[in-house]
Amino acid sequence: MAIAQVLSGQGLTTGKAPFVENARSRGDLYISQPYELYSEDNQEAWRRLYARIRPRWERYANDHFLRGIEALDLPPDRIPRLTEINRRLKPLTGFQARPVSGYVPGFIFFDCLRRREFPTTITIRPAEKMDYLPEPDIFHDVAGHVPMHAENAFADVLVRFGDCAHTAVEMTAAVPDPAERARRLTSIIKAMSRFFWFTVEFGLMRGPGGIVAYGSGLLSSYGELQHAIESGEVQRYPAQMEWLINQGAEIDRYQPLLFIVDSFDHLFDMVDRLERWMRQGKLNNVAPGLPEVNERDLQSFLDAAFAD
Repeated sequence: MAIAQVLSGQGLTTGKAPFVENARSRGDLYISQPYELYSEDNQEAWRRLYARIRPRWERYANDHFLRGIEALDLPPDRIPRLTEINRRLKPLTGFQARPVSGYVPGFIFFDCLRRREFPTTITIRPAEKMDYLPEPDIFHDVAGHVPMHAENAFADVLVRFGDCAHTAVEMTAAVPDPAERARRLTSIIKAMSRFFWFTVEFGLMRGPGGIVAYGSGLLSSYGELQHAIESGEVQRYPAQMEWLINQGAEIDRYQPLLFIVDSFDHLFDMVDRLERWMRQGKLNNVAPGLPEVNERDLQSFLDAAFAD
């Protein structure tokens, strides 16, 4: 009881959550959402984030996202219980939000998408960091990503990303030289990460009234959502594969360059093309630059390639 009271008193604030830190120390990636541990400050952070961004969703978000908000009955006044979200989401597309303790290595993340599971952070940003947090929190994951998972065409795109990760593993296992294997795989992971970044995270699409946002990094950011659509500082171009896989990703400031798809069918076709290019070796030598491929991501693909 004493331990539970201590954990409850500290809440589930990003970077200050003993429950999550303990899970990480045990090596537990998949965890529960201990809802009773959310503090009133945590709940107030959700209320503030939701209240200020809702008008911008109405103005700048794509219609599929807005329908997803309603279909999932996303609460404006409290942090959602993932069990409630999943109960409404699964009958729509088969997707589920699966709580995790933190960073999910690349192959494992994409493999989750292939299984229609979305790794979901359970902590929430502190009050002093309402505008920017360098790591995901539950507002980014649930309010930014999950409503899009209620749309079948978009859900199918995510599953195809998972297929691409398995193709990368297949291609990796066929390279006999370990150094060349790692070099090619690093390039492929970089290409996949950039493609995902400029589409699922920061993508724009054509809507009936003009350009709208579907990327979760935009939909969960009060400031950048408006900036992405209205600012004259942003370059917006039709999505094309050569740019998506070679353009470095700006990870710590508003995106200066964004790409527009015509529809989710268009995006699905592009992911198909990404996989074809992978098989043809066209992802083996993409341009250097961000994002860097960390050792855990690389090793997750190598482990999958040579698993018994």
